[in-house]
Amino acid sequence: MMNHNKIRKLISGCRPTTATRMSSTWPFYTECVGVTGNFDYIEFVGEYAPFSQADLENIARAAELYEMGTMIKVDFQNRGYMAQRAVSAGFQAINFTDHRNAEEVRESIKLMKPETPEDGGMFGYPNRRYIGCAPSIDQMSHAQRLREVVLCFMIEKRAAVEDIEAICAVPGVDMIQFGPSDFSMSSGWQAGEHAEELKEIERHVIGTALRHGVQPRCEINTVEAARPYIELGVRHFCLGDQTRILNMFWKGEGGKMRSVADEL
Repeated sequence: MMNHNKIRKLISGCRPTTATRMSSTWPFYTECVGVTGNFDYIEFVGEYAPFSQADLENIARAAELYEMGTMIKVDFQNRGYMAQRAVSAGFQAINFTDHRNAEEVRESIKLMKPETPEDGGMFGYPNRRYIGCAPSIDQMSHAQRLREVVLCFMIEKRAAVEDIEAICAVPGVDMIQFGPSDFSMSSGWQAGEHAEELKEIERHVIGTALRHGVQPRCEINTVEAARPYIELGVRHFCLGDQTRILNMFWKGEGGKMRSVADEL
């Protein structure tokens, strides 16, 4: 197991981070990312993909082989349970979805902070891989590691955008990320019909985060897409999505191959 939180170390050192999104629990794919040496961490999109707790341990192990960190995106309803189990498996960051106001954000942060007199959190001392299974680290060392877990919150509901100032002011919010699809749905919009408005809202969210010392994180599909965000002050990116990349190849090259085959 890594003896430091790679993602926290980079953020604390004011360094940029680059990740990519994975849907597969097969650790082979995590290793395929790691062997390139191009990514600081992988984001496992647990909100979308089926997985077991053993899968989480294997993903974390595979990432650690290449000195990569790990983030998991979790559902809202069971967020406390799954986020704690992911951290216990070795994950270094949580991407929380669907929060609507600062009070929900405070509740999630409390679930992730150590249950000590000074922290006032609700995360105890489970005998899992994160501790060493023996256990191999003492209680206060475990508490410090919990303090270093990076907490990111999706700002993807209209109510969350309206409460963005209060959310970014909550102690313990490390990162935020705007989610245009859920924002559109919660607004009764078709995203494709409001592209410019969504960009303006995203700029507002990014600017608010930076004013509060919170790091904005953006998902992009090409390197070229990073440039406008960099000009806004963004330094943290998630490049590409495993499922999207495969779908684009199957639709594009697969469609061409289908045309060739149909002519034979």
